Amino acid sequence: MKGLITKSTGSWYQVLEHETGRFFEARIRGKFKLIKTRLTNPLAVGDLVEFSLEQDDVAWITKIEPRRNYLIRKAVNLSKEAHIIAANIDVACFIFTLKHPETSYGFLDRFLACCEAYNIKPLILFNKMDVLSEEEKEFTAEIEALYQNIGYETLEISSYSKLNLEVLKNRIKDKVSVFFGHSGSGKSTLVNAMQPELNLRTSEISETHLKGKHTTTFAQMHFWHFGGSVIDTPGVREFAMIDVQKEEIQHYFPEIFKTGRSCKFHNCMHINEPKCAVLDAIEKGEIEETRYVTYLKIMEEAEENSAI
Repeated sequence: MKGLITKSTGSWYQVLEHETGRFFEARIRGKFKLIKTRLTNPLAVGDLVEFSLEQDDVAWITKIEPRRNYLIRKAVNLSKEAHIIAANIDVACFIFTLKHPETSYGFLDRFLACCEAYNIKPLILFNKMDVLSEEEKEFTAEIEALYQNIGYETLEISSYSKLNLEVLKNRIKDKVSVFFGHSGSGKSTLVNAMQPELNLRTSEISETHLKGKHTTTFAQMHFWHFGGSVIDTPGVREFAMIDVQKEEIQHYFPEIFKTGRSCKFHNCMHINEPKCAVLDAIEKGEIEETRYVTYLKIMEEAEENSAI
């Protein structure tokens, strides 16, 4: 039998069987867990699998189909390993909030680099526009313009005023989407605003630290009544890339890669080489320095991982 992983708690899975539309509680065979990998979880929501049924309608997953793509985060307390967040994604929506909580540029840039690396279409959603002052809205527009100029699609939204929610529905209709962002950025609230009957659990921002509380504790796929699905995920603190070489990383920053074609040396890494077009562009303000800082950090991590 073939199916789709629609829920993962870490110890068990929910599988949607393709032909009948039935849901089954599923486990993994012991030998399946022994597949050598630097990933902490062998399966993720969005994975296509084969499974067999035994007594009491308990499903045993026997095979995973090759993934089209996936997004991963650094494993908690295991810096050398990673955890798959979701697989086989059509659109990855990053929820950016200027405040309550404040989203860091580095977090966004790392997310975009991961999308580039694993061939996933990103969509940057500027959320909570209803709580921003006019000055803050102008600043948000400047951030939007920066990423639009690189080539990324953006959209200003609000779960409370319903700003552009219909536009968002049209962009993710009939697609497998996933919402990412800091805890408290409004992922679950946004899902509820688009389809209230899902009634996902939400939580208020901590007044002390202006950070969100983790309300989603495991990944789960929900199906939109307008077509398609969304994978709701726990708040992610840091994205990761595994098995990438230092030389590849500039490919995941479109403006750096494009500018780098004008460097004197074809193998320029844009760190301290002479006549580097990228360093020149940063000095002129043509490439955003915050993007370059993230590029350097990912380069350092790739070098550290290669030494393991």
